Amino acid sequence: PGIDVYSMRQPLGVVAGITPFNFPAMIPMWMFGVAIAVGNTFVLKPSERDPSVPVRLAELMLEAGAPNGVLNVVHGDKTAVDAILTHPLVHAVSFVGSSDIAHYVYQTGAANHKRVQAMGGAKNHGIVLPDADMDQVIKDLAGAAYGSAGERCMALPVVVPVGKKTADELRERMVAEIPSLRVGVSTDAGAHYGPVVTAQHRERVAGWIEKGVQEGAELVVDGRDFSLQGHEKGYFIGPSLFDHVKPEMSSYQEEIFGPVLQIVRAETFEEALALPSNHQYGNGVAIFTQNGRAARDFAARVNVGMVGINVPIPVPVAYHTFGGWKRSAFGDINQHGMEGVRFWTKTKTVTARWPDSALEHSDSSFVIPTMR
Repeated sequence: PGIDVYSMRQPLGVVAGITPFNFPAMIPMWMFGVAIAVGNTFVLKPSERDPSVPVRLAELMLEAGAPNGVLNVVHGDKTAVDAILTHPLVHAVSFVGSSDIAHYVYQTGAANHKRVQAMGGAKNHGIVLPDADMDQVIKDLAGAAYGSAGERCMALPVVVPVGKKTADELRERMVAEIPSLRVGVSTDAGAHYGPVVTAQHRERVAGWIEKGVQEGAELVVDGRDFSLQGHEKGYFIGPSLFDHVKPEMSSYQEEIFGPVLQIVRAETFEEALALPSNHQYGNGVAIFTQNGRAARDFAARVNVGMVGINVPIPVPVAYHTFGGWKRSAFGDINQHGMEGVRFWTKTKTVTARWPDSALEHSDSSFVIPTMR
């Protein structure tokens, strides 16, 4: 009795974000939007592969009236990353990229007494039950597997049809759908996706396709020989489709990050549930079904951080949070939403007791110091 207890959240100070090439506006804004809103200043280290968009974001912040030094853009490679991770005045770091680098960022930042959230790679699965609306499934797979040239951690590169009849129909219809996909340049409004980011990445994706063939998967559609007229030297790769992919194959275990869809057949619901649950990555998963009980059971039991029910790319709206499980995320707090507020602030709790005579004996001449 007579004790007043309350808590407040206060900004950390200088914080930082290290962002990937594939979404040079969205992912930085996931970070600095919340971080600045709760009172921090922000250092953004974008990908060196597409540095201009983050600079434009900073220019827009200044045009909108943000003071100098609130949002800062620093370019560089690993040297710049390590400088951020070890600088004593940087109190928190958010990262999105590959899992190996995410693990490094998490370990190094934590060793230097920083709060760290590090989002890594993914191998998202789409489970297709026999009662699914196959028209919608094919439409969704075409966009989720091949859109953005597969270069996003929320792509859907693995589809798991349950039962032979479901698998055979899905394969037949995907083979018919793939030729309708249009690969083009960014100025082509009718293109479904464009080139991959670099020549080296194109070779990497082609290497994974060859690896899948060597491991015994059936390459139903091969996009490696695709060439765009007038852009023969571009980093384009056509949509590819594998069938009869097995869980022990390295091309299934690892993230390809390209326009490649793999069919992994399952005989039962439980077998399909086990595939994403046992995979090293746990970013997102989707289930396609008209059975509400099956959908709820799957959502409750699957060992993955974000679940879509008849939604192929389950990125939540921004007042919820984004983040996966297992090797898809290092750290305990996810991106944006209320989790973002928690990550970019620290809690202070005040416990106060005032004697009954406090008001009677208060010194009216006392002046509260000016807050700085």
